[in-house]
Amino acid sequence: MSLPRRAKVQVQGVVPKDEFSSCSELSSASEEDDKEDSAWEPQKKVPRSRKQPPPKESKPKRMPRVKKNTPQISDGSEVIVKEELNSSVAIADTALEDRKNELDTVQTLKTAKTKRKCSAQPHAARRTKKLKVDEETSKASNLEGESNSSETPSTSTMCGGTCKMEENEDDFTFGQSPLKKMKTETCPQGQPVKFPANANNIKEEVEMNWDIVQVLSERTNIEPWVCANTIRLFNDDNTIPFIIRYRKELINNLDADSLREVQQTLEELRAVAKKVHSTIQKIKKEGKMSECLLKAMLNCKTFEELEHVSAPYKTGSKGTKAQRARQLGLEGAARALLEKPGELSLLSYIRPDVKGLSTLQDIEIGVQHILADMIAKDKDTLDFIRNLCQDRHVCIQSSLAKVSSKKVNEKDVDKFLLYQHFSCNIRSIHHHQILAINRGENLKVLTVKVNISDGVKDEFCRWCIQNRWRPRGFARPELMKILRDSLNDSFKRLIYPLLCREFRAKLTSDAEKESVMMFGRNLRQLLLTSPVPGRTLMGVDPGYKHGCKLAIISPTSQILHTDVVYLHCGQGFREAEKIKRLLLNFNCSTVVIGNGTACRETEAYFADLIMKNYFAPLDVVYCIVSEAGASIYSVSPEANKEMPGLDPNLRSAVSIARRVQDPLAELVKIEPKHIGVGMYQHDVSQTLLKATLDSVVEECVSFVGVDINICSEVLLRHIAGLNANRAKNIIEWREKNGPFINREQLKKVRGLGPKSFQQCAGFIRINQDYIRTFCSQQTESSGQIRGVAVTSSADIEVTNEKQGKKKSKTAVNVLLKPNPLDQTCIHPESYDIAMRFLSSIGGTLYEIGKPEMQRKINSFLEREGMEKIAERLQTTVHTLQVIIDGLSQPESFDFRTDFDKPDFKRSIVCLEDLQVGTVLTGKVENATLFGIFVDIGVGKSGLIPIRNVTEAKLSKTKKRRSLGLGPGERVEVQVLNIDIPRSRITLDLIRVL
Repeated sequence: MSLPRRAKVQVQGVVPKDEFSSCSELSSASEEDDKEDSAWEPQKKVPRSRKQPPPKESKPKRMPRVKKNTPQISDGSEVIVKEELNSSVAIADTALEDRKNELDTVQTLKTAKTKRKCSAQPHAARRTKKLKVDEETSKASNLEGESNSSETPSTSTMCGGTCKMEENEDDFTFGQSPLKKMKTETCPQGQPVKFPANANNIKEEVEMNWDIVQVLSERTNIEPWVCANTIRLFNDDNTIPFIIRYRKELINNLDADSLREVQQTLEELRAVAKKVHSTIQKIKKEGKMSECLLKAMLNCKTFEELEHVSAPYKTGSKGTKAQRARQLGLEGAARALLEKPGELSLLSYIRPDVKGLSTLQDIEIGVQHILADMIAKDKDTLDFIRNLCQDRHVCIQSSLAKVSSKKVNEKDVDKFLLYQHFSCNIRSIHHHQILAINRGENLKVLTVKVNISDGVKDEFCRWCIQNRWRPRGFARPELMKILRDSLNDSFKRLIYPLLCREFRAKLTSDAEKESVMMFGRNLRQLLLTSPVPGRTLMGVDPGYKHGCKLAIISPTSQILHTDVVYLHCGQGFREAEKIKRLLLNFNCSTVVIGNGTACRETEAYFADLIMKNYFAPLDVVYCIVSEAGASIYSVSPEANKEMPGLDPNLRSAVSIARRVQDPLAELVKIEPKHIGVGMYQHDVSQTLLKATLDSVVEECVSFVGVDINICSEVLLRHIAGLNANRAKNIIEWREKNGPFINREQLKKVRGLGPKSFQQCAGFIRINQDYIRTFCSQQTESSGQIRGVAVTSSADIEVTNEKQGKKKSKTAVNVLLKPNPLDQTCIHPESYDIAMRFLSSIGGTLYEIGKPEMQRKINSFLEREGMEKIAERLQTTVHTLQVIIDGLSQPESFDFRTDFDKPDFKRSIVCLEDLQVGTVLTGKVENATLFGIFVDIGVGKSGLIPIRNVTEAKLSKTKKRRSLGLGPGERVEVQVLNIDIPRSRITLDLIRVL
């Protein structure tokens, strides 16, 4: 009976050959174990019998859900539960879902059993029940061991066998037990998943005649297995930043933009499927559903196809020509023309007293309408014409609308000069051209049509007559004429409009997506502009009549002084002395000027003073920064809360200065579409735009990471897995209880469940110097950390607090110690691997980010190699790389230092000073689908046409997320053309600096 003691002592034990060899011994533990446990209390671990109540208390809702959905299982094996949580599961294996539910029940029953043990039950009864349950556990665990012996362990599996797993019940050391168990079964972070034959079969809520994985793969050009994994990851509520950093092996290293595209396409397909089924139900209620119609509707993959198929059955519709002909009983004649043309006699259908059947011509027209409808709804026929159009010349044409001269502004007409006689093949048309044409059409300036050549129509009709719609038998010439007329009618009246709608919808959808993606790339580049820390800055919001607003902020973003100066009202000389005094008083040598009204005059004013060395002994420099959205933010509730009592005009000056000091922290306060780095952003789907931009902001904030003890609520709400409510609760908890000592404390925050913790934990940082200082002060003053006695970690105090009507999250107070891994990008689920890696290289936690750690890692990698180390640690290369990065990067590492800083200047040039051929350096302001706008310091941005941006001119050494340039990048350009009357400068890209 000494095995439990060994299980807790042997942290670096030898790996047993059989994982489950000692299951029965562990499970048959009796009262003697309890006595031993109470006598032997290690510093780092909490005894198992005492650890179960807290999870039970912290999951009040779990037990009813599990009991409802799963059968009763009298199995209480802790070993099985741990093995299941830590084994790599092929995502596609549906059998594992059932096993998960069973094991959830096991966990719940075990917890309930442990709670009952603590009550006033007789001692003998407790032992009998425990032995009974453990006998069944032993049997079940052996079965589990046989069935799952081939599974690959995940990153949270330790080297040891059963004993190690029991040890690993607690997240790695530092004297605390986890308050909640992470649910990661459906997204293992272990060895690359091996997929069974049915790996791509994903059951959707709404079943269609097409496979969602296959269609998603075709539309996004991504492998089916990656699409299947991505769907499962999104179904499991994983966020894009979490997937990109911690589940790379499951998505084959996709970047964020590609993953976002998959997500958007998936939502589109699901929306189509949902609409199809609601339409089916509607038509069924009206009693108009036929087997043929049902099949056609379940084949629809787009809203346009669904609209085409379901249009005749809309309520209030008078019915189509084909429907009216069917009501007259002519469908039999139409089918007979195709199947038994020799037996068909149209004269027999004549009814002189019935309108529509009174003459032979009426009957022929009715049959023609039915055939045209059948042809237009046939899947094979539509597939043929679509493929034909892909191979032939189909163009989109736009021309000046006839009514435009009367109703439309002349300025609008001039804007669309390029598109008044425009024609382009739909395969080669650019996205920005589609958006421009659409805007012109909406303004009633342009008329747009899709032109399908006559050759396409002739070939289509020939194929139909000879193949798909060929009558089964000899058809008389008059019947063949009806069939040919039906084909012509079907193409002209039904198929051609459908194709036009499809082409326009596809082109518009692709253009909108590309526009939104371009906006997202620009926004990412802008948010990741390198911060300028450690400087006192003067922000200037320029203006004429109301003066220039000044704000001086400290290196920690505190407002030191605000003022207003009137530089452009004849008082410039007098105000210069005031500005000099302010700069000297606050030792400020950097001026940040907003690029709005009076920007150039203000820039010239400061440049002139700097050139005259007026601010000596200070070496003053200035930079221009975009003030887009600053005025909107300055009157927002967030600004009022952050800077109460300050005039909104002065708030915008503060915002301008902070945009240079920490662009990310400041720009997240502004709605992304007001930041001004997009193209046609008001024409595209606002829902898609908002979703994409919010996702990009979340990605940037998460990857930069936030120090949870000093960050603002606005910044925190953009972390993956958090929202406005959770961010507010975290700030309230921090204000009430003091700073967070480690990441585990996040689990105490109300509203932050296991899933939210899993998503956000890796992106939250805890500054170790600050925490060490805080802990030492607390310990010295009271011998306690936030009221928790510094005693053995076995002493756990459980308290329940009530807040209003809702029950608060159970507070489990354990010994709190700082964890140096909390300052890194390593996820808590990988802490045990990080510890084993550290022991392999002979490093310690307190060497994280130091040069000696880098040396040890490099020498170990040279000796062993990444793949071999990953295999030994039973993890993936991707996870190991994250761990190595986390251990190597210095404390307070910021990956934005790889990006460009603002361009600081001392003098300016004017538009008139430019000459064709002049070589200049500039900063990218905005990137669009047709070109790159570059600020070259002359008051007007120059444009590099997109054709001049080639791969050869882009930097190879610099890590770039896309081929195109983005805001903030510095470039060397040559002036190609200057149009002073229209203030247009055309540039050529020489190189990226």
